[in-house]
Amino acid sequence: MSERVLDRVTDIADQLREQAWEAEQLGQLPDATVKSMKAIGSIRLLQPKAYGGLQVHPREFAETVMATAALDPAAGWINGVVGVHPYQLAYADPRVADEVWAQDIDTWVASPYAPQGVAKPVDGGYVFNGRWQFSSGTDACDWIILGAMIGDADGKPLMPPQMLHMILPRKDYEIVPDSWNVVGLRGTGSKDVIVKDAFVPSYRTMDALEVMDGTAQRKAGMTETLYLMPWSTMFPLGISSAVIGIAEGALAAHLDYQRERVNSSGVAIKDDPYVMYAIGEAAADINAARQELLANADKIYDMVDAGKEVSFEDRAAGRRTQVRAVWRAVSAVDEIFGRSGGNAMRMDKPLQRYWRDAHTGLAHAIHVPGTVYHASALSSLGVDPQGPLRAMI
Repeated sequence: MSERVLDRVTDIADQLREQAWEAEQLGQLPDATVKSMKAIGSIRLLQPKAYGGLQVHPREFAETVMATAALDPAAGWINGVVGVHPYQLAYADPRVADEVWAQDIDTWVASPYAPQGVAKPVDGGYVFNGRWQFSSGTDACDWIILGAMIGDADGKPLMPPQMLHMILPRKDYEIVPDSWNVVGLRGTGSKDVIVKDAFVPSYRTMDALEVMDGTAQRKAGMTETLYLMPWSTMFPLGISSAVIGIAEGALAAHLDYQRERVNSSGVAIKDDPYVMYAIGEAAADINAARQELLANADKIYDMVDAGKEVSFEDRAAGRRTQVRAVWRAVSAVDEIFGRSGGNAMRMDKPLQRYWRDAHTGLAHAIHVPGTVYHASALSSLGVDPQGPLRAMI
């Protein structure tokens, strides 16, 4: 069996763990971390083989993201976010992949997808303007996918809204320095980006609704199971895997910290039955979150591979699984963190960083449970959710 990227992550574990501190201070991944991730192929997991990618099963992608995040949360987060973009570019206009990867198969592509820009139609494409937050790993990326609303002749969004994903090279957008000053996941460098009057040719755009409902994949003639996977399974998978990996890293850091610790009463922590109970329960919950997320990816993949339709109800149940798995894992981190004593709060202790990073990852829009749980519950009752209840499902 050939070596996997997951095996290579293990080979650079010490480097990732040590550079996590530097990433926190820099507010972005160190150049050495980016170089190492490119060398082991972290971002090529979902990239088409035709463009030097590895085109792996979504489970392997998720497992690799988890392993990376357990060592360095910021690197794991970028592995999950930036690493999912090659999956989408696989069914963009072929000219896009030719441009992005022609010179370097390790070219990284940033995002975000929130439609915070306006694309005004002109001959051959669009004139594009806007400002976006949360462009994870953007300093290490040479291209970007940005969400947009189609505008009228005056540059005002059309109603009802029509959304596009716009694909731009680095020369067409500006990264805003010092725009990522946050409590957690500081090393992701998820800065703001600005686009001013950039021309984007039509072939470098994708209909957002068609991407989300699977029409784009089929129009592109995709036949590989990976690229027929629902966008609402694949896009959250990288982010949710990163948070669960961070929880696994927090558990490992907690065990290292508690192993020889004695509490203020002079009792060795390993002799405190209440802390031992909390550790056992947290370990079980974090593992359950991991297994649930992976099993869900397997289930959807197997449905697609068998040629079965993945219904809205199936997708909603999958999203419910992703959201609940992450909340379960982060809640488990809270249980052990609260039993770590005051010294665990010191900034030179890794546990507090894992705790901050886990909660920052939990705050991502895809992990908001309200509409996801509502939609999945209605679907299970035979009711077809409408409007906002269909968002990101």
